[in-house]
Amino acid sequence: MKKYQILIASLLIVPFLTIGQQVGEMTMDMKEGEKIHKKRGYSPYAGRYFPTQVFWGDTHLHTSNSLDARAFGTVLGPEEAYRLARGEEITATHGEKVKLSRPLDWLVVADHSDGMGAMNEIIKGDPNLMSDATVKDWHQRINQGGNEALMATMDVINSFALGKIPEVLIDEDFAQTVWDRYIKTAEKYNEPGRFTTIIGYEWTSTEDGNNLHRNVLYRDNGDLARQMLPYTTTESFNPEDLWQWMEQYETKTKGNVLALAHNGNLSNGIMFPVEVNPATGKPLDENYMKDRIKWEPLYEITQIKGDGEAHPLLSPNDEFADYENWEKGNLNLSTAKTDDMLQYEYAREALKNGLKMEAKFGTNPYKFGVVGSTDSHTSLATAEEDNFFGKHSGNEPSAHRSKGIVGEFEGNKIFDWELVASGYAGVWATENTREAIFDAMARKEVYATTGPRILVRFFGGWDFESGDAKNRLPAEIGYSKGVPMGGDLYSAPKGKSPTFLVGALKDPYGGNLDRIQIVKGWLDKSGKTHEKVYDVVWSDMDQRKADKDGKIPDVGNTVDVANATWSNTIGRAELISVWKDPDFDPKQSAFYYARVIEIPTPRWTAYDAKRFGVEMPKESPMTTTERAYTSPIWYTP
Repeated sequence: MKKYQILIASLLIVPFLTIGQQVGEMTMDMKEGEKIHKKRGYSPYAGRYFPTQVFWGDTHLHTSNSLDARAFGTVLGPEEAYRLARGEEITATHGEKVKLSRPLDWLVVADHSDGMGAMNEIIKGDPNLMSDATVKDWHQRINQGGNEALMATMDVINSFALGKIPEVLIDEDFAQTVWDRYIKTAEKYNEPGRFTTIIGYEWTSTEDGNNLHRNVLYRDNGDLARQMLPYTTTESFNPEDLWQWMEQYETKTKGNVLALAHNGNLSNGIMFPVEVNPATGKPLDENYMKDRIKWEPLYEITQIKGDGEAHPLLSPNDEFADYENWEKGNLNLSTAKTDDMLQYEYAREALKNGLKMEAKFGTNPYKFGVVGSTDSHTSLATAEEDNFFGKHSGNEPSAHRSKGIVGEFEGNKIFDWELVASGYAGVWATENTREAIFDAMARKEVYATTGPRILVRFFGGWDFESGDAKNRLPAEIGYSKGVPMGGDLYSAPKGKSPTFLVGALKDPYGGNLDRIQIVKGWLDKSGKTHEKVYDVVWSDMDQRKADKDGKIPDVGNTVDVANATWSNTIGRAELISVWKDPDFDPKQSAFYYARVIEIPTPRWTAYDAKRFGVEMPKESPMTTTERAYTSPIWYTP
């Protein structure tokens, strides 16, 4: 019975899966399971009902339809974004030819819902918009170019951030025209089985400069998506109101949507609240927790504005926690960062706090899976170090971006060299369609990378054994003996500890693999949370022995910074192992996720220095350790 409960819960793709529902909560009796898990024939590839392929994509790309993207000069729209993502060579805004190393499988063009498409019309001088004196002033100053254009652009952005938007720009007829045009383009490029365009937008709550942004993704085609305009911050800055809009959408259209937040590191301590609701100042209640996990099953853990997995002050024993963190302030740098904010900003801490909140309130609002995405504002979903086209058109490749500034407020600056060439989302789905990709996201069978297309499998169960890691089809065993990333384990069998089958293959274009780690977080009986990072398998295990503190020696570094290259003479192309939790307490709730670390490779700044013959600032990192983060597997007593 147990085998088939797990099998069906995790193998079968369930287009009827409700958002927020857990795979591990699904059950099916033995007879039903036997109907589906038929006896195998000779071919091990025939009759497989589980996801056998990762579909790579980006949930978060902006085009000229985004107010800020167009204001900073991006002229490419959704059409060019789709063409690049599916493998075509196009011309970037500043004239550089650009092509991805390999096509993506799917893309979400997620332009800001506030003023979507408006800047294109402001710059063109749309007669209807020019009837407003403020808009006409923006039009004239932006078209002057130079510093006047920059100042006008900042005026526009601040007006939207403060909710002081000219009425003419939020006219519903105008908004519907833009939304319809976007959907028409998405439908044009959606080719089920080859390339999927997932309809979406970004709700950009930035009250007082604090980032509470969410991307909203549709499972549906345009006929449903166009029935309601995207939700905007002119209506509310409160995420709970966005969730109400999502409820209304599903009720009206019978469709499905989900949301994912990003950049808790720029929220200044309000992305993952634990005690107080930042929007109301009142204690968090059960409705908040239930609605949050219902509508937000995913979190964008890494992207161009910083990596959000962990912070060294929160995880001082994690030698890889200090990775591309942005910690200077909120989104517009109007309020500087303080250490007490960090605990409410990073994914690992939220996962731990979620256990604590579940014990107290019965619901874990932070039981999310993870993806990486770009948040590029160039229409170019570029996340590879050697092919990085920046945050917006102002920091597309050039000799000047070695000294460029992304943002500044009262002396607090973010420089171009601090931008992160990250990331992509890997989705284990049965086919490349809107429905299959959305359903995989809903059940959290997804993971993040900082750019490389590392293949990662991660399963949890009670009966994995070392021989399972020698199977060349680990998914077959993984699904039959356990649950995949995003799943749940319940009620430990007497005397057993959870076991995990984890494996990774290097990106054929990328660096070898240094190691695979499993990150565990748990809640003890006193209500205190803990974390520990376990090295599970690593390259040259026969030579790299752990010291008395359990630390594995560094893998080494082959990067030739001057020539922006490296050699794969260290590390391994493939790592796989079975790991059993040595510290398991069946009475303690816990989560586990895998982190895959590459050997050091050149950072995008090294490629710029080589290609443009420039010297990067001494503060700029020139190497990076790319990585992948899986969605967790949770254990509940």
